[in-house]
Amino acid sequence: MRKPLVSAIALAFAVSAGGVLAMPAQPAATESSLAPTQLPRSVRPTHYDVSIVPHADKLDFDGKVTVDVEVLKPTTSITLNALGMTFSAVTLAPAAGKGGTATAKVTLDEKAQTATFTFAKAIAPGRYRLAMDYVGTIGTQANGLFAIDYPTDAGQKRALYTQFENSDARRFIPSWDEPAYKATFDLSVTVPAGEMAVSNMPVASKVDAGHGLEKVTFRTTPKMSTYLLFFGLGDFDRATTSSDGTEIGVVMQKGKAAQAKFALDSAKAVLHDYNEYFGIKYPLPKLDNIAAPGSSQFFSAMENWGAIFTFEYAMLLDPSISTQGDKMEVFGTAAHEMAHQWFGDLVTMNWWDNLWLNEGFASWMAERETEKRHPEWNTVLDTVGVREGAMSRDAVATTHPIVQKIDTVEQASQAFDTITYSKGEAVIRMLEAYVGPEAWRQGVHNYLKAHAYGNTVSDDLWHAMDGVAGGKPITQVAHDFTLQPGVPLIKVDSAVCNGGQTTVKLTQGEFTKDRPGKQPLRWHVPVIAGTLGSQPVSALVDGQATMKLPGCGPVLVNAGQSGYYRTLYAPAQLAALKQDFGKLAPIDQLGLMSDSWAEGMAGLQPVSDYLDMARATPANAAPEIWAEVAGSLAGLDEYYRGDEARQQRFRAYATGLLEPVFARVGWEAKPGESTSTTLLRTQLIGTLARLGDRNVLDEVRRRYDAQATDPKAVPAALRKTILAIVAQHADAATWDKLHAQAQAEKSPMIKDRLYRLLAVAEDKALARRALDLALTPEPGATNSAGMIASVAWRHPEMAYDFAMAHRAQVDKLVDSTSSSRFYPALGGSSFDPAMIGKIQAYEATIAPGARRPAETVIANIKYRMMVRKDRLPAVDAWLAKHGG
Repeated sequence: MRKPLVSAIALAFAVSAGGVLAMPAQPAATESSLAPTQLPRSVRPTHYDVSIVPHADKLDFDGKVTVDVEVLKPTTSITLNALGMTFSAVTLAPAAGKGGTATAKVTLDEKAQTATFTFAKAIAPGRYRLAMDYVGTIGTQANGLFAIDYPTDAGQKRALYTQFENSDARRFIPSWDEPAYKATFDLSVTVPAGEMAVSNMPVASKVDAGHGLEKVTFRTTPKMSTYLLFFGLGDFDRATTSSDGTEIGVVMQKGKAAQAKFALDSAKAVLHDYNEYFGIKYPLPKLDNIAAPGSSQFFSAMENWGAIFTFEYAMLLDPSISTQGDKMEVFGTAAHEMAHQWFGDLVTMNWWDNLWLNEGFASWMAERETEKRHPEWNTVLDTVGVREGAMSRDAVATTHPIVQKIDTVEQASQAFDTITYSKGEAVIRMLEAYVGPEAWRQGVHNYLKAHAYGNTVSDDLWHAMDGVAGGKPITQVAHDFTLQPGVPLIKVDSAVCNGGQTTVKLTQGEFTKDRPGKQPLRWHVPVIAGTLGSQPVSALVDGQATMKLPGCGPVLVNAGQSGYYRTLYAPAQLAALKQDFGKLAPIDQLGLMSDSWAEGMAGLQPVSDYLDMARATPANAAPEIWAEVAGSLAGLDEYYRGDEARQQRFRAYATGLLEPVFARVGWEAKPGESTSTTLLRTQLIGTLARLGDRNVLDEVRRRYDAQATDPKAVPAALRKTILAIVAQHADAATWDKLHAQAQAEKSPMIKDRLYRLLAVAEDKALARRALDLALTPEPGATNSAGMIASVAWRHPEMAYDFAMAHRAQVDKLVDSTSSSRFYPALGGSSFDPAMIGKIQAYEATIAPGARRPAETVIANIKYRMMVRKDRLPAVDAWLAKHGG
């Protein structure tokens, strides 16, 4: 499942080496290989035969399922997962057909999300068929079987889809809804004859069922976990191609096939590359990508085996509004979800504590594939931002290890976070660099081959890597980074050059944002370092280390930025790097700036170090460097919110620094310009507008007003940016105009975006109107929660209080597994100490095991308050010195 990644700035608002032990030894971390379960272990399924009759108009469905089960020890009852359904009949019969059929008494436990079937006599060990007739519900949020209504030129349409990860197959089929209970599935659906039904496997048969209905039966799936089953139904088109003998399809609403071409072409290329890289051919006969209108607060796509579900905004490209950034997102989403077909679907984690085996690997593989297929996008530089996002989250007290303890369904839902995705990806990137790309690839192949159609824990992967790592202690390093939380800090204590060789002394600590006196944890850290212009060398740093580097000159630690750690240079070392900043590779420039920003905000070095680097950024620096500077300045501007005099002084300096850069980039794309420049253009326009740059604001308004008579005034590449700025600065008349435009729009993807833009207004009265609108049916059931969250970015107190005051209504607009994250996040951009108390009051209403997201929001509010109090005076002093 793919989830958006945010920058470190936003979150802060978010070969010769000898190791010397300098800290007391700590016990080696280990993990258990026994899969947890919330169900009795006495019965397990092997095959499901499912028949569904959906009633889309009534938002319910009839279900029949017969499950082949193995009873492992004598029992009088069978307990499985079921939620939101009622049973009319449950029977158990021997699989061999000999013996009578037993009827069950049904007991439902909605809190535990289980159904228990109790029989009059004990069931002996053996094979049986458990048959259940039941009625389930069709929801309006992306949990279980759900409906999405969307506009078309022919009127409103309703489509049905399923979303089961992490634990919502139990809303569709009474089942052993845990990843370790793998089984095969036969699915039949009785549906309107004019609509298209889609599932994991190709259609095996269609039979007229009378009354305008037909029964569609799909081929048997491979052995897989329940959360990977998929069913979709609607007025669809399907475009196809093929790759290595596999049929690839994109399924979308009728008339949108042209918008799916890039996704289809990308899937063809990616599937071929993955077949080659993994050394195991994709095993299903087809791979569909299903594009759905709407959205979720939780995810954008889901890796159902053979039937990837993706919301339209992350798959289709509308030429009237889609940007280069959207195109990159489409490719990245497809590459991520297709990587799951191996990492997650073919081989699945035993339990949700090892979710990173799915998500971290899919994120890493997608980045690798993007770099291969689209080097012109220069996405290798994005890996620094991914790592920074993880470190920002990982540096507060409420962080958790990559491999974490999961006890409940809600905790499993919360595991889909920055640590699982971004830290997982960053650690894999580091380990690949440590082991070597070819050895790593062989280890991945060995792991997948050994565990195909089965379940694993992380140690299964490390054991596979031990076999190819050439004696390197891969398990030790991996355990340090996956079984304990936190960010290592490598301090460059000294660097002395003698005889053409530089001796560097390093000390290991821990980087934190909120615990300056914390006793540091200990890692075995793969460090790559070198002097500028010389070949870097590597060492495994444990406590203290001395590295001998060829050449003399400034020392760069974490050369190439593959390591998951922060580097803290002594002042003389940092000064040397700043002086030769232009000689660093762009990825190392980003790494150095990111470390300086984070360490400056945490008080480990002067804030002025980062500001000096930003000010000295050369005009011809890579666009990504200027994007980093722009993002940092926008982040600092947020800290001044509410203090107009100081903010205006800061804005004068920030716009003065960025305006010449934008003048070179310009409003219009130039022939042959790089992708990075195209992306920088929209970022600079957005940042300068946010900083109140009058020239940009005036030009945005001019273009917006001129679009009726000048088709070129708002080109597709700038349409989203211009609309967002207009919406942010809207007055009542403009807001009404945007509202009317949203009401009239027939493209769901554009319509959804327009409603979201109604919620970004700086004007408090208009923001309140957006909140009120979100509680009506008008925006669409899957868009309303997003509108409330958008209001919260600029008006956190208003949005949070509103959501709490209307909690019963808002609950219906939020994915059921997301509420414990959704509500606290509304207050996340607040500087008001009272917000902490409000979130704590919310915490008291939820289970203790579900409180980590709220605690994380509180920790970041406290951090932001600290930055405002303790760091901004240094920024003010620097501005005074440099003409701000």
